[in-house]
Order: sequence, then structure tokens, then C-alpha cells
Amino acid sequence: MTRRQLVHFLSAIGLAPAAARSALAAPAAAPAATDVTDWRRLPDAEWRRRLTPPQYDVLRQHGTERAGTSALNQEKRRGRYHCAGCDLPLFDAAAKYESGTGWPSFHTPLPGALGTSRDFKLIVPRTEYHCARCEGHQGHVFGDGPPPTGQRYCNNGVALRFVPEAA
Repeated sequence: MTRRQLVHFLSAIGLAPAAARSALAAPAAAPAATDVTDWRRLPDAEWRRRLTPPQYDVLRQHGTERAGTSALNQEKRRGRYHCAGCDLPLFDAAAKYESGTGWPSFHTPLPGALGTSRDFKLIVPRTEYHCARCEGHQGHVFGDGPPPTGQRYCNNGVALRFVPEAA
């Protein structure tokens, strides 16, 4: 059972902490009008078919790619970063900055694109963020980012797909 499944189960029986219940209850961004996929109900076998093994590890198993391995670290063009799982736009390229961490980092997500939950994987609580549509794990948010938000959305590059702005 994954942490997300455990929190869903605990929420269903009323035992999840209030913060976890509110994070799960946050409204998700509406899928495109032509998208009829119920992303939250896709079976594991379908996710494995749709994603590469590294994408599956990060998006569905909450893994972390090695720092400095993403080609998106060097991406400088205008455009948007989409969820690699369901293609929901998550960040505008204008919000990307070099954090020195080895992972693509952003200071501001697109409105309604992300949900959050508490992560105790490293014992110290962190805020994990995920795609609001498919709930695919993206990374963690920290309070050491630049203006205007002071936030650092530290993203696994393998969980993203870059879509350049049309010329």
C-alpha cells in the first residue's frame, strides 16, 4: 500500500490528520473538455504501460531521480512544463530558475495545477506536491525560493514534459 493509498484509507474512516484530509479534498484542475480519462482510477497496469520505468517510479511510487540527471535542468526556452503522466500544464517556463540543487526548480505553479500532502519519508516533515489531475508525484516544495513567492518547487525532471511555446 502506498502512502497516498494509506492516507485515502485513513481519511475514509476518519483517522487521517486534518492536514492530510484537507490536502486530499483540494479541488483538482478540470481536465480538458475532450479528455474523458478518469486519471485517478487508472489501474496500475495501465500506468506501467503509459510510463517509462523511471517515470513510473517517480510519478506512481514517489521515487526521486538522481540529482543532475535531467535534461530539463538546461532547458531555457519559453513554454510550459506539463505532467508526464496526464499532460496537465503545471509550470510556465518564466517561473523556472537555477536553484543549484540539480533538479528543475520553479517559484510559482500554474493556478490549480498542484495538490500537496505531508511527507515523513525522511522523518522531518516535508510538503510533497503532486499533479492535481492524476495525482502523480512531482517533488517537494521548500520555503527557500526566490521572489515573488519565496517557494522552491523542486521537481523531478522525469515527471515533466516540456512543451515549447509556438513561434
